[in-house]
Amino acid sequence: MRSRLVQFVGLTALPASLVLAQAAKDTGRHPSNPVETETGIPVKAAIVTEKCGTCHTADAKGNLSRISWVRTTPEGWAQVIKRMVALNGLSITPSESKAVVRALSASHGLSPEESKPVMYLTEHRQLNETNIPNETIRQSCASCHAFAQPLSWRRSKAEWGLLTNLHVAMYSQADAQYRRAVEDPTQPVPAAGAKKPLPVEVALEYMNKNAPLITPEWAKWDARVQSAKLGGKWLVSAMLPGKGLYAGEMIVTPASGEDDYTTSITLKSFKDGSTLTRKGKGLVYTGYSWRGTSSSGPEGSRADAPEDHETRETMWFSPDRKSAQGRWFWGDYKEFGFDVKLTRAAAEPTIAAVWPYALKAGSKGATLKLIGDAFPAGLKPADIDLGKGVVVSKVVSASPTEAVLTVDVAADAAVGAHDVGLGGSVLAAGLPVYKKVDYLKVVPDTSLARLGGSEKHTPGYSQFDALGFDNGLDGKPYTVDDVALGPIDVTWAMEEFQTVYYDDDVNYVGKLSANALFTPAIDGPNPERKWGRNNYGEVWVVATAKSEKDALGKPLTAKSFMIVTVPAYKRWDQPEVAK
Repeated sequence: MRSRLVQFVGLTALPASLVLAQAAKDTGRHPSNPVETETGIPVKAAIVTEKCGTCHTADAKGNLSRISWVRTTPEGWAQVIKRMVALNGLSITPSESKAVVRALSASHGLSPEESKPVMYLTEHRQLNETNIPNETIRQSCASCHAFAQPLSWRRSKAEWGLLTNLHVAMYSQADAQYRRAVEDPTQPVPAAGAKKPLPVEVALEYMNKNAPLITPEWAKWDARVQSAKLGGKWLVSAMLPGKGLYAGEMIVTPASGEDDYTTSITLKSFKDGSTLTRKGKGLVYTGYSWRGTSSSGPEGSRADAPEDHETRETMWFSPDRKSAQGRWFWGDYKEFGFDVKLTRAAAEPTIAAVWPYALKAGSKGATLKLIGDAFPAGLKPADIDLGKGVVVSKVVSASPTEAVLTVDVAADAAVGAHDVGLGGSVLAAGLPVYKKVDYLKVVPDTSLARLGGSEKHTPGYSQFDALGFDNGLDGKPYTVDDVALGPIDVTWAMEEFQTVYYDDDVNYVGKLSANALFTPAIDGPNPERKWGRNNYGEVWVVATAKSEKDALGKPLTAKSFMIVTVPAYKRWDQPEVAK
């Protein structure tokens, strides 16, 4: 069967792959293992050689076939191990798998600069990708999965070609997608008599150029990388959609293994004043990439309550080890999660967050809280700088971790995100100042919820927020100088997204709560619905401001498009990376 599969690939794969097969034939090698013309990255970890070296042959330079010509994320290597177990009979224990992933992430991983643009994939964010260069590549590389999937890899030219072979062999639709003509005005018109390149050839050219095996970023990081040494206190600013701002600290303690840690987290909600405490553990890959878990105790039943669930943590630590950003998420579809920013505590004052989110120009006697660490005793108004037109008139109270201020904002104060300064510490763009709320935006602007609640399938929720914006200096909405003001107080509703004249999706897809948590209906045929259809459908999620109005005196509104579909019957995930 294995031989026949390779023959199938050789016969039906695409021109770039046929070149590889011919090159292999000319040298007497198997088409699945062509001659590499690029310099590989040697494998030095004994556990990798032991578990992978039976099939992946070594050369005199320490390279293992195939493995030495690719680099990827921890999730990418975990995915490979799963495929080797499923298709090639690899026998490996969970502890061995973890060791292999760590070793390959260290020697064949991504640099911080390479991984940061695609962290949204491992953070399980629901968003519209804006990094796809054209429709040809969208069809070839982003029809079935996120474009971040291939961008999370670096490969030699031969390996990019072999990847197309793998897709053609394993996924029946891939060959058609690779060949199907695309209406793409960005592609040059072929010269007279020349054939238009196939979509897969355009994609291969792009990936070979933008994701080669060896890059300057990786060469520099490979020379710099060290043990992360993240032990100590980290200040946390965390936004949880539907529940607002949390702030506090994460104490990171080195554990038994190198780059293994335990964590103790304390967060305070500025919406309701509640305190969230959690214990957890984490590990660092490639010197900067954190994967962890934490919980507040036994699992509970409230879908959107962080204290009721274990969260998985994905964070990107800056190479200088002074800050981090990422997402702590939970839910069967990873639909809930904190957007987190971490700042390393130091001897000097450090500001992690401010509350409220923004101040209006012309405000007098407004209350502003600074949250951080090592605030000095005897804090005075003159010690704090909030930028042009914003003056601290009084320090109401101060502790080492929180200062409560009375602030006056001039009517002509500069509109925009002001820096917040205390001594030598600056929270860059930490305090938005605005004239008025000019428009709303519902986030996410498109979403996917999944029916569930039966014995076999759990529901996939959607949580929405309504954010306010000032038009900024140019006075125009949806431009780069618009000022984000944080969540706005609104009422929520669903409206029909009309696709046919008898549409009634809004009556069946599920319920939207007062704080914009959408709970989908149960999956399966519904006898109360026309033709006994399932409860799937398409709707608008609409936010209406309670106070802010437009130029005509009408409440500001905004909407988001939501698809409510069937459960995900097949899951692709690597939770063991975080364990």
